Amino acid sequence: MLSYTDLTPGTQFILDGEPYEVMDYQFIRMQQRKPSVQTKIRNLISGKVIAHTFQPSDAVKEADIEREMIKFIYGHRGEYFFQKPGDAKGRFSLSEELLGEAAKFLKPNLEVTAYKFNEKIINITLPVKVDYVVKEAPPGFKGDTATGGNKSVVLENGLAINAPLFIEAGDVIRINTESGQYTERVSKA
Repeated sequence: MLSYTDLTPGTQFILDGEPYEVMDYQFIRMQQRKPSVQTKIRNLISGKVIAHTFQPSDAVKEADIEREMIKFIYGHRGEYFFQKPGDAKGRFSLSEELLGEAAKFLKPNLEVTAYKFNEKIINITLPVKVDYVVKEAPPGFKGDTATGGNKSVVLENGLAINAPLFIEAGDVIRINTESGQYTERVSKA
């Protein structure tokens, strides 16, 4: 069991039968009152962030969250199919609602980290930076570089992002999956 002072950022625990992770922690001691801890916690299943105050009498159970690597295979009509690396027969699917924003950054053979709670996958995390091949890019015109402009390019997985004018179709670029922004060109077409 975790006491209220153990709930530092990154701690995972169970509250009302669901797993939560502490995002922000603040120890409060007011005059003539018992000390308390004000936290912002994120539900690991729904992703919802709430504020919660813990008192000295509160104790919560530590969440047993397992992590494992899985490989994305393909997506079809809101269902995304994965497998454990090296186990082609053990395919399973996850819904678009469960994956959330991460679904738009998936590409075949991309390895991601799955989080399991009670033997059920509750969330996935992508690598921070992923390389994609540019499928479509409008031409950049001479003279446009004075403003350091951007253009919209389409990646191999169908995602459209803003990239610098020098990016062409066939280039391999690196994208930050947390912000969804271009970071660098890996190789030229």
